[in-house]
Amino acid sequence: MIYKVAAFYQFAALPDYRELREPLRAFCAGLELKGSVLLAQEGINGTVAGAGEAIDALTQELAHGDMFGGRLNNLELKFSTAETMPFGRLKVRLKKEIVTLGDESADPTRQVGTYEDAAEWNALIEAPDTLVLDTRNAFEVAIGTFEGALDPGIRSFGQFKDFAAEQLDPARHRRIAMFCTGGIRCEKASAHLLARGFAEVYHLKGGILKYLEEVPEAQSRWRGECFVFDERVALGHGLQQLGLQEFGLRERDKDAARDE
Repeated sequence: MIYKVAAFYQFAALPDYRELREPLRAFCAGLELKGSVLLAQEGINGTVAGAGEAIDALTQELAHGDMFGGRLNNLELKFSTAETMPFGRLKVRLKKEIVTLGDESADPTRQVGTYEDAAEWNALIEAPDTLVLDTRNAFEVAIGTFEGALDPGIRSFGQFKDFAAEQLDPARHRRIAMFCTGGIRCEKASAHLLARGFAEVYHLKGGILKYLEEVPEAQSRWRGECFVFDERVALGHGLQQLGLQEFGLRERDKDAARDE
């Protein structure tokens, strides 16, 4: 069986997120889905896998169903496949943030950087006055990144604001193009930089995964593979799956890379 994998997120006001947990868990369980979903007052973030029709039913409910009442009508969605079930169980958890930065001024529902589609990304990062910034942790960067990208050298995304305060300057870094796995960390990071007075902040819409899906390998500026937080471990161009042993990682290496 080939499993369909859906990665999704949206920043949206969900003041009733605690009450949404059990209905969402029951809905996913009824579809025999496995994976992880985070709910917070600021929105939703998840990756789940299952039969194709089950994934379609979930995404339809999230975006258009009664459970969220139309509040997830701009859901960022990416689909891929897995040869075996990439998750051991279903988890729906409540969090303070759907991606942890620890900066209340970074609110993507108020202001966010300029989205750059995968097809336009190469031209942006090749411009000589663009600082290309990887917002992921050092483990992920070591596995793969874009040519010439700056590695912030952080262990978790929560350290990004300290890196920005110490290493980035609005007067010197006039144009910043940032990227992450699926786009969610860049939403928070771009909101943080805009709040600090940076003038031009761009981020790759749909993240590395969308780029690897849409941009032909012959035209790609990506080098290496993209680490993902499930049993597939890493994906290459065309979102081709690499296994744990093929990629040369041990289980403890994989667990150490988790960044929530």
